Amino acid sequence: MASLNLVKPLNLDFVHWNYLAGKNRAGEVALVGAGPGDPDLITRKGWKLLLTAEVIVYDALVSQELLDEIPASIRRIYVGKRKGQHSRSQPEINQLLIELAHQGLQVVRLKGGDPLIFGRLTEEVLALKQAGIQWQLVPGITAAAGCAAQAGFSLTERKVAPSLRLVTAHSCDERPINWAELARRDETLVFYMGLSKVEEISRQLIQNGLPGDWPVLFVEKGTLKDQRQYLTTLAEMTSCAREAKLQTPSLIYVGQVVRQLLPTSQTTGDRLADQPAPE
Repeated sequence: MASLNLVKPLNLDFVHWNYLAGKNRAGEVALVGAGPGDPDLITRKGWKLLLTAEVIVYDALVSQELLDEIPASIRRIYVGKRKGQHSRSQPEINQLLIELAHQGLQVVRLKGGDPLIFGRLTEEVLALKQAGIQWQLVPGITAAAGCAAQAGFSLTERKVAPSLRLVTAHSCDERPINWAELARRDETLVFYMGLSKVEEISRQLIQNGLPGDWPVLFVEKGTLKDQRQYLTTLAEMTSCAREAKLQTPSLIYVGQVVRQLLPTSQTTGDRLADQPAPE
C-alpha cells in the first residue's frame, strides 16, 4: 500500500490559514515620539515599532535623517503641518489612521519630539478609541530636554530654577497667556512655536516684572547637524532673532539656567556651548 504524503497538504493549509489570518487581523496604531531630531535619540521601543510597521504616518518635524534610516519597503504618508501650510486637517489625519487600521495594517503615527507635549495627542487617541482601534503610546524625548542637553545645561537648578514650565506661544484658539504668572525669577520657561511671538514675549515678560537683561537662549534646529544657538536677553531678543534670521523649528529658553555653561556677558554667538562656564 502506498504511503500517504500528508506533509505537503498540511503545509499548504498552514500557509493558506496564515494568509487569511493576515487579511482578517485587526490593525493597530502606535503613536510614537521621534525625539527632537537626532535619529539616535528615538527610544528603543519606538525604533522597534518603526521597523515592524507596514505604514508610517509622519509629521513635518520628524527629521529626514531618521526617515533615511527606515527601510524603504515601509510605506510612508506625510501629514505634516507648518504654520499656514497644513497638508491635511486634524480630522482628516484622524480618519486616515482609522482607515489604515481597518485595513488590518500595523500603523505607526510618528510625531516629532514627544507626542505628549503639544502633539495633538488627545484628539487622535479619542478618534481611535471611538472607532474601536487598538492603540499604544510610546513617548519621546521632548525638544526642550534634547536641545538643553545638546547645549549643555540643565532645565532645572535647585538654587535658581526649581521649577520648569513648557509654554506654547501659538494657540489655535488664541487662548490668552497669563504673562504675570510666567514672569517669575525662580522658573525656567521654554517657549515652543514662539518665533512669531518674540516681540510679544519680550514686551510682556518685561512689563510683568522680569528685568531687561534676563537671559534668553534661542536654539534653532536643535540636536541636528546644523543646529544654531544664540544667547541674548529679554530686551535684545527681538533684534537677535531678526539679525540671526532664525527659522523654525526653534525653541526659546528664558531663565538663569542657560548660564550654567555659558558666559555671563550679554553677548550673542552661535558657539556658546564651547565657552567656559562662569565661576
